[in-house]
Amino acid sequence: MMRLDRQAIVDAAGKVVVLMGGHSAEREISLQSGAAVLRALQDCGVDARGVDAAEDVVAALQGIRPDRVFNMLHGRGGEDGSMQGLLQIMQIPCTGSGVMASAIAMDKLRSKQIWQAMGLPTPPYRRLDNEADLAKALQQPGLPMIVKPVLEGSSIGMSKVETESELAPAWRKARASGCVIAEQWIQGREFTAAVLHGEVLPMIELKTANRFYDYDAKYLSDETRYLCPTDLGAAREAELGRLIRQAFDAVGASGWGRVDFMLDENGQPWLIEINTVPGMTSHSLVPMAAREAGLDFNDLVLAILQTAMADKSEGVAA
Repeated sequence: MMRLDRQAIVDAAGKVVVLMGGHSAEREISLQSGAAVLRALQDCGVDARGVDAAEDVVAALQGIRPDRVFNMLHGRGGEDGSMQGLLQIMQIPCTGSGVMASAIAMDKLRSKQIWQAMGLPTPPYRRLDNEADLAKALQQPGLPMIVKPVLEGSSIGMSKVETESELAPAWRKARASGCVIAEQWIQGREFTAAVLHGEVLPMIELKTANRFYDYDAKYLSDETRYLCPTDLGAAREAELGRLIRQAFDAVGASGWGRVDFMLDENGQPWLIEINTVPGMTSHSLVPMAAREAGLDFNDLVLAILQTAMADKSEGVAA
């Protein structure tokens, strides 16, 4: 695992603003993540303060004049490229991916299309624009399926559909958040892999008694089980790690993030989605993977802060 010179990072950090909150459906989780990151930065001696992006962000940033921003905004307005674009215009370096990669990774449809074009495994899907598309979805991808909004995170608006009668309500629920896709349900094991400075951290297997790893299982339930290290073995994790890096690089992501994937009953991997601003709460997965790799929470936060000191030139991998 990487070696961190804590003092060097603190000395180079300057004045840091932690952006959190905002207006997205993930506001409450963002506030929790941001508060945890802010405490860690201050504990390490960084001159850091928090800003709720639900306020006038431009005025706040102009008043504080930070040297860099630690972005803890989850979902729309913070993880979709819009905040990255604003900060780029204001010439304030920001943690994580740049404008293009953030926008693509937030868009489940576009990221799947890129993966497909590159021959990377991702479950078959169909875009559901209207009720007429529902009958087509019963044919392809077919039952069971998962119906999800294209532009939401934290499993918001998602439903597992096992019968024809469940499809229309699931579509209407997801449609409240905009564009919708129906994706083939993958029966198997669920995993996530964090990426930090180009390195894939130890993988985590997720086990829940819910129908799938939904919002409740992610943030509220104390019964969700997280297996880290997994029982995959070093060779298998290394093999899967190469796929994770391909998926991450394909959308131009950089710095840090998380790739969710499944292993079906035959052991075939299937890429599900990318998170470019993963959670940093008590239930979050990146801190768990970092601990297994030998990084405590403060070290992890400083390592992520370093991504705001890196070149943000972008380009989708060939």
